Amino acid sequence: MKKLLLIPALLASSLLLAQDYDYEITPVAGYNIAEGNLNLSNAGIYGAEFQLNNLGMPVSPELSVLYSNADFEPSRFGSTNVYRIALNGVYEYGKVGFLTPFAKAGLGYETMSEHQEGRTGNVDSAFFDAGVGAKMPITKNIALKLEAVYMLKPNDTRWDNNLALLGGINIAFGEHAQPVAAPAPVVEAPVVVAPAPAPIVEEKPVVEEVAVVVVDGDDDHDGVKNSIDKCPNTPTGAKVDQDGCPVLVDLHANFKIDSAKISKDADAKITEFADFMKLYPAYHAEITGYTSSTGTAAHNQKLSEARAKAVKTDLEKKGIDANRLTASGKGEANPVASNKTVEGRAANRRIEATLTK
Repeated sequence: MKKLLLIPALLASSLLLAQDYDYEITPVAGYNIAEGNLNLSNAGIYGAEFQLNNLGMPVSPELSVLYSNADFEPSRFGSTNVYRIALNGVYEYGKVGFLTPFAKAGLGYETMSEHQEGRTGNVDSAFFDAGVGAKMPITKNIALKLEAVYMLKPNDTRWDNNLALLGGINIAFGEHAQPVAAPAPVVEAPVVVAPAPAPIVEEKPVVEEVAVVVVDGDDDHDGVKNSIDKCPNTPTGAKVDQDGCPVLVDLHANFKIDSAKISKDADAKITEFADFMKLYPAYHAEITGYTSSTGTAAHNQKLSEARAKAVKTDLEKKGIDANRLTASGKGEANPVASNKTVEGRAANRRIEATLTK
């Protein structure tokens, strides 16, 4: 049996990756290279692939259906229709530049309309397959998909192989719900109640001294004690300087995928930040928007700018002078978590406010 290309097997993974869409379908077309033992010509190949995501497994199941029409060699012996169906497991790696590489492996079955078994030894049988490829995004949920699939099948008393080079348009649908990180809980500082004074005896008035215990707490939970905190109403979760005054605030403004509309939960956090700006009019704020790495860099840049402008406009409506606010977007730059997980991408889609005096 001739040896063609050695294609890597599917690697086991300890990480469970979630996709942004639950379903993918890819019409494909390409070229099938047959081993010489089969006495079949190389021919065009056509079909479709259907993939399910987010099933709680390291790999996604894929159903592949392929068809080709090949001539027997010599061509005077006619031609045959070749039908193949396969079930594969697909593993997608993290993005490399604008590419999303993947590997797959599985089992299938091949049947032919004509065999000429006595001359070629080619029979209907199961086959093993393995492949590699990559997706290149065109829009948010449409990508160009290129792959090479190696198929190995038992034929009579020998093993033969085919190599399919495929390309198609990958269409993803059924958008997967993204979890929204909950804001940090607010813990109330303990209240110390001083004991009541002793009763006064009319004959000999006595006033007892009351011992007052002073607890130096941290009411705004910024890590700076009340006694030295110069900004005692810092927004929840802000990064502060040694005086307890904020320098960077995460507004916890979560947006739906590909949207710049402020949610009800985000509006509550923006209101808290606006109240702080009113108490400290000397502060100016630079509102910066960020996105995850989903989509193209150019699209993410525009989306981050739109989200930052939406928050700036909302602050102005809440009574903050526009001269104290600026807005900008930095796209998918400076991630605070991994873009390979759903949780990480949700954390990276954020709005930050940098404060200056």
